[in-house]
Amino acid sequence: MKLKGKQYYIRKSHRYLGLILGVQFLFWTLGGLYFSWNDIDEVHGDHLRKEKRNFSASLNMVSPQVVLDNLKAKGQVDSVLSVQLIEIDGMPTYQVRYFSGDIDHAEHAAGGHRPGHTSNIKVQLANAETGNFVSPLSEEMAVTVAKRQMADPIKVEKVEYLTEVGSHHEYREKPLPAWAVSFSQPDKCTVYVSADLGTFQAIRHDQWRVFDFFWMLHTMDYAGRDNFGNILLRAFSIFGLLTILSGFVLYYVSSPSVRKVRKRVQKV
Repeated sequence: MKLKGKQYYIRKSHRYLGLILGVQFLFWTLGGLYFSWNDIDEVHGDHLRKEKRNFSASLNMVSPQVVLDNLKAKGQVDSVLSVQLIEIDGMPTYQVRYFSGDIDHAEHAAGGHRPGHTSNIKVQLANAETGNFVSPLSEEMAVTVAKRQMADPIKVEKVEYLTEVGSHHEYREKPLPAWAVSFSQPDKCTVYVSADLGTFQAIRHDQWRVFDFFWMLHTMDYAGRDNFGNILLRAFSIFGLLTILSGFVLYYVSSPSVRKVRKRVQKV
C-alpha cells in the first residue's frame, strides 16, 4: 500500500478547516460590510429623534437639598450617586439616584460599591420647582415622553410594561421597569422609557435590528450577543489562524518555485 505524503495530509487538513470556518468567515464578512456601510448614528435612531432642547436659565428651582431632606425624612439615605435635572412633559424634574439603608454595609465601609452593582440603587423623582416627589411614570406619561422624543411621532400602536427581558431582547441590559411604546412608522420603531428614571433610554427600529442580528453572528455570542470573550469565538479565532498557517505550509511544500529554490540550495 502506497504511503500518502505530507502534502496530502496538509491539504486535507486545510480543506476541512476551510469548510468548518467558511460559513463563519462569510458571516463575519457580511457583518463587516453592513457595519461599514451604515451610519452608526442612524442605527441608534438619532435621525428619528427630535433635537434636544435645553432648559431656560430663568428657571425658578428649589435646591436639590430640599429633595434630599425630604428623602432623609422618609427613610435612610447612606449616599447620593447622582442628582440630574431632566424634563418630563415640560416639567423640570430632579432625578435623584441614591443608596438606601439596605445596602451591604461591609461593602459600603470598604469604600464604595462594586462596578455595575446597581441592585441597591434607588431613584426618586421630584418637581424641581417645588421639591415635591413625583411618582414613577404611568403609561400615559410614558407615551407622552416617547412622543416628545420623536421628530415626527406617528400613531401609537402598542404599549407594554416591561419588568424583565431575555438575553436576546432588544432592550437588554437597560434599566427596568420600562415602558415600550411602539409606533406604526417609521421602520416599526419602538421607544423605551424608564418608569423609575423618567427618561428616554433607547429607540429600536428595523435597521438597528438587522445590525443587532449581524452583531450576534459577529461576536458568536448566541446566548447574550454582547460577550466578546466567549469560548466559541476564541476557538474559531484559533481555527482561523491554523487555517491560514496551513495554507502557507501547503504553498511551501507544493510550490514548484519553492522546490526549484530548495534544489539550488542543496546543490550549493
